[in-house]
Amino acid sequence: MKKALNKQTAPKSVMPERIIQFGEGNFLRAFVDWIIWNMDAKTNFNGSVVVVQPIEKGMVDWLNGQDCLYHVNLQGRLNGEAVNSLERIDVISRALNPYSQNAAFMALAEQPDIRFVISNTTEAGITFDLACKFADAPASSYPGKLVQLLYRRYKTFNGDPKKGLILMPCELIFLNGHHLKECIFQYIELWKEDLGADYAGFKEWFTKYNYVCATLVDRIVPGFPRKDIAAIQEKVGYNDNLVVQAEIFHLWVIEKPENMSIDELRSEFPADKAGLHVLIADSEKPYHERKVTLLNGPHTVLSPVAYLSGINIVRDACNHEVIGKYIHKVQFEELMETLNLPMDELRQFASDVLERFNNPYVDHAVTSIMLNSFPKFETRDLPGLKVYLERKGELPKGLVLGLAAIITYYKGGVREDGAPIEPNDAQEIMDLLKKLWATGDIRKVAEGVLGATDVIWKESKQDLNKIPGLTDMLVGFLGDIQKKGMLETVKSIL
Repeated sequence: MKKALNKQTAPKSVMPERIIQFGEGNFLRAFVDWIIWNMDAKTNFNGSVVVVQPIEKGMVDWLNGQDCLYHVNLQGRLNGEAVNSLERIDVISRALNPYSQNAAFMALAEQPDIRFVISNTTEAGITFDLACKFADAPASSYPGKLVQLLYRRYKTFNGDPKKGLILMPCELIFLNGHHLKECIFQYIELWKEDLGADYAGFKEWFTKYNYVCATLVDRIVPGFPRKDIAAIQEKVGYNDNLVVQAEIFHLWVIEKPENMSIDELRSEFPADKAGLHVLIADSEKPYHERKVTLLNGPHTVLSPVAYLSGINIVRDACNHEVIGKYIHKVQFEELMETLNLPMDELRQFASDVLERFNNPYVDHAVTSIMLNSFPKFETRDLPGLKVYLERKGELPKGLVLGLAAIITYYKGGVREDGAPIEPNDAQEIMDLLKKLWATGDIRKVAEGVLGATDVIWKESKQDLNKIPGLTDMLVGFLGDIQKKGMLETVKSIL
């Protein structure tokens, strides 16, 4: 018999509220709150999380309805073994809606134990809105709410240096902390008159005694497991309607703030002592490049190569005797050679990526990765192609073949197994590729794509025909795919 899930039916830890979390969605609950739950269990961190709903409509009522208890279902491969675990997370103390509970929200600023602010308000959340007023209850933007909270804290504790906060945004923006800090300063200037005589002191207190970190987060979180929920509820014995499913891999890179050392931040946030993949570093940038290059880069080229070879799922591509070798070549022999981190670190990360691609619980369709393939290639693979050429004096064949596969995919038609090829993208890209393929001249196709600075290569604005040898190699691969098929062309470069 399944029970309701709440603190009457399940044990719940009581710990000091040390973290304010803006956001109550699947990602934060399966990533950040899971990490804090582990820290509480394995270190002396001893802290709970108060969740704040960043927009007017959200899930805090659902959370409070279960006394903020829920299960995380981790699935994937770890050291070659399949893992499918269920853990009950009890680290959230309560959840607030600042639009209906603004007094309770602002009172968080007065709690002496609060030390961290963590957020994931989507990419659109870290934004400066001129229309926000200091007197709004609350301000509509996330940084606006944060400044209101920080000012209340400054006043409550008379600018005490020890009562500043450590801000760790998790929004998927490169250098998210830098953007957040900039927005906070913009609001302090916008509300200068409202702050009055406190303006200079508050600005100095924020600058010196609050610590803003840029972070990189990495965990795939599919979310609520609709197809598995009945079996999961049966297994745990509770009617948990907030189960969140995630892959077992996790990585959180936290760039130390300018005004705090790595050791100071580690001692305050001891995730490494809990055996977690939480890395506090001088700079997030090399890890951002590593993720984009070794996770997103191979995804972008393996998808069209696999699809045109008759393979539909990423896991099946990894395990295919030919395409599996192609993925390994692109990752370990080409893209890895373009990065600047220690080689053993890169090999470990690349191996972890392959385990993630090979997740037995996720049927990741290659076609779902192929939307916007050209812009993805431009940001994820083109930089590596250029660096490889510069360092090795030759072009990386696997990446160039991946580009040829993208171009062939946009031709449409049917695969060798008779399945229809139905590309979907921006109309201007679709129109250009249709026009180029209609010429029947493969060189015109290659030159037209590589030279399409206004339609395809909008970011770099570079005519890629100028990269030595690229046009000829691309023409060769396009011709081979037309004559021999994708699989035989792949074999020729292995």
